[in-house]
Amino acid sequence: MENLILITIFFYILAGVGYFLFFTSQKNHFYKAGLYCVIVGFLFHTAIMVLKIFAAKQLPIHNLFETILTAAWSITAVFIFFDYKFKLKILGIFAAPMIIFIMSAACIIADKPVEIKKILSGFWLNVHIISIFIGEAAFVLACGAGIFYLIQEYGIKKKKRGYFYKRLPSLSYMDAVCYSCVITGFAMVTTGLASGFVYAKIAWGHFWTWDPKEIWSILTWFFYAVLLHGKLAAGWRGKRFAIMTIIGVIFILFTFLGVNFLFEGHHREFTG
Repeated sequence: MENLILITIFFYILAGVGYFLFFTSQKNHFYKAGLYCVIVGFLFHTAIMVLKIFAAKQLPIHNLFETILTAAWSITAVFIFFDYKFKLKILGIFAAPMIIFIMSAACIIADKPVEIKKILSGFWLNVHIISIFIGEAAFVLACGAGIFYLIQEYGIKKKKRGYFYKRLPSLSYMDAVCYSCVITGFAMVTTGLASGFVYAKIAWGHFWTWDPKEIWSILTWFFYAVLLHGKLAAGWRGKRFAIMTIIGVIFILFTFLGVNFLFEGHHREFTG
């Protein structure tokens, strides 16, 4: 398992180098090399996930190591999907370092053996976990697109059309990508929350248990609901929308990890 993880990180590092060279040189073969390395790394990453699933007969989310491993896998999967859909080549310069950092963090954290509890399984829990991880990964990529939007917008506003201007797509295109990431993430997180409520009813007898993770997840959902409402009803776009996607990631990080460490609750099982 350790060798597979190291091989995975190796290919992700190669991908990061490829995307960096593409960003600096704008030569398409570096972009393709980066993308191919990401895909190869993702295949090895998927092999790790499959081995974990077969070993536990459940999704690998039973300790902090597995949770971070799954988060990195989700971001990579969503990144590959959006790269295929939008061809926003520059997004790799944001995604690759993030994936490398998360996977490196997983290497530092011990994969502690944990008791596999039968209650932490079942169709609705699986739907909940998969939807939440994919949805939050999409929100993270929306943040990346938002950062690039702000960089490009600043250069245009200050009439400094230099290094970044030539390397970043148009503002309208990045705004469209940012919106697509948010709407995808919102749909997946909504599915995840709904299935989570069903699972809670089955497991604990109540749809809502006032678990700290539930509260912060709903707050995060409301944040993105307001963001989409502003986009669709009030015409929020551009700089304001980009800034909001960056703020949203703060909610996600706290909900994803901070709540588990600071508060007691059912979800503390996943960072033991």
